[in-house]
Amino acid sequence: MRILVIGGSYFLGRVFTMLAAKEHEVTVLNRGTYSMEEFGAICLKADRHDAEALQALPKGEYDVVVDFCAYRQGDIRTLLSGLSIRPKQYLLVSTVDVYAKWTGRILTEDAPLEMRRFGGETGEYIRHKVLLEKELSELCKDGCFAATVVRPALLYGPFNYAPRESVYVQTACAGQEWICPVGAPGRFQPVYVKDAAQRILDLTGRREAFGQSYNLAGESVDYERFLTAFAGVSGGVARLRRVDAQDPVLTQPDTFLPFPLLEQETERYDGGKVTALTGREWTPLEEGLEKTWNVFARIYGQA
Repeated sequence: MRILVIGGSYFLGRVFTMLAAKEHEVTVLNRGTYSMEEFGAICLKADRHDAEALQALPKGEYDVVVDFCAYRQGDIRTLLSGLSIRPKQYLLVSTVDVYAKWTGRILTEDAPLEMRRFGGETGEYIRHKVLLEKELSELCKDGCFAATVVRPALLYGPFNYAPRESVYVQTACAGQEWICPVGAPGRFQPVYVKDAAQRILDLTGRREAFGQSYNLAGESVDYERFLTAFAGVSGGVARLRRVDAQDPVLTQPDTFLPFPLLEQETERYDGGKVTALTGREWTPLEEGLEKTWNVFARIYGQA
């Protein structure tokens, strides 16, 4: 297949490109901050919002577009118009955050999307992801190509630029304890980044996936489960300070709590649809965290 990857040099996009380039002809379009040529990808440099720059790029035909960096309404329309392409499939990387909040149900792919507008950066991020999914659906009808949407939950693993696993490893290597809430009702569903990338690749060019959406969501865990597993693969470097969920330390602004702590912050997602299609199981938490620890520990001096 000829795959055009939009983004493709950060975290999930990077891992996907590394996997896909082993099997397919992959072209990466991004702003050129990081090159993916060493992994066998053809690299094109342009800002997706610059129509003139897009039109000046070498013309190509692609079977699939995989878009990792559409964040604002109009991003897909501008890209397709600027490149003058009509792929067979457009695969949009969205987010589980698009679902309507606080329904109390386990969210499957047919659950209603969030139509309310929340304030702040996070609220605008969600609103535009919802609008982009709608935009893609409309463009598919006009352009006669198929849409596939993937909605990842909380991704973790090497190359993660979000300050989560890296912060835990850095503080452990510096000799600091991890605050571990015990009995906190908040839960989250971590997905190892290579799992997410492989499932996206599995859906690429697959006719059964045309017109479909898929949650990428694994085991539901709480802080104690996650941090106990993470500390367990550290070779004794990470030390936990277990505190009750009601301990005042959890409300202090300098306490590092990057995941949902409370029940009202928790949403639950069903990731079974993609598993049924691909036949792939999720990497066990301990295995994914061990690989994550080993990469970040080399950076912070404990490998």
